[in-house]
Amino acid sequence: MLLLLGFSAISSANMGVAFVHGTGNQTDAYNDYWTGDFVKSVMSGNGTRYTIINCEFEEYMWTSPAAGCLAGQLTSFINAQGITSLNVITHSNGGNVVRWIMSNPTWDSRYPNIINKINKVIALAPSSKGTPLANAVMNGTVFESILGWILGYQSDAVRMQQTSWMASYNANYLYGTSGRPSLPKTFKSVVGSDVESSPFDGDSYCGGYQYQVALEVTQNWLASCSDGFLECSSQAGAGSVWFYDTSRTKGSEPLSHHQSRRDCFNLDTIIRADI
Repeated sequence: MLLLLGFSAISSANMGVAFVHGTGNQTDAYNDYWTGDFVKSVMSGNGTRYTIINCEFEEYMWTSPAAGCLAGQLTSFINAQGITSLNVITHSNGGNVVRWIMSNPTWDSRYPNIINKINKVIALAPSSKGTPLANAVMNGTVFESILGWILGYQSDAVRMQQTSWMASYNANYLYGTSGRPSLPKTFKSVVGSDVESSPFDGDSYCGGYQYQVALEVTQNWLASCSDGFLECSSQAGAGSVWFYDTSRTKGSEPLSHHQSRRDCFNLDTIIRADI
């Protein structure tokens, strides 16, 4: 019994968590992208070994500032902390960068060890099939003042997330979508299905009311099932669907694209329990 408990403690001690942000050039993702409340809640009871990725995800996913930066920071974390089981939490375009690494093990000598260490990827609202909003922004048909805070305007990452471009990447370079090889490790998605922005509904203020209003506007360019930035079909496009928001959240509340990286409606505790 003592021997088994010892092995269990060693296994738990070597578990780590990496938080991988979405589109944008992050230098303090802990505060600016995830918030400390979300990170602390997810990690409560899950040890102290975690890393917050800060990379230039305004670039194409395969580039040195994007996948190269992510590979470097993950490798440093794995080596420094002796990580043997890595749980990766991604949001939005971060899922594409992680999928690039998992789909192209020969691209970079650091990739195989990272893939080997990954236990699972929890992809929050991943843009696996792109978004019509990227099409509109690149074509200059949507007012960027509303989308800039989430898209980063006309960056290469936004260009990459055009629906036709992502269809090409998925068909030729990325694993996990229909008709393609499976990803080497679990990649499971949380799908956000709607945006609520009523000023009389307290739930609309979780994460910041102004973001809900903006996403309510952009939802007009999307299918009815969307989180204000991504259609449900895109979020569910790679790997497997873990759950649609309303099936698990407190009060069956939908998660907008902004709320899916915040401690809204028990999302943080659901992830914590799964880890």
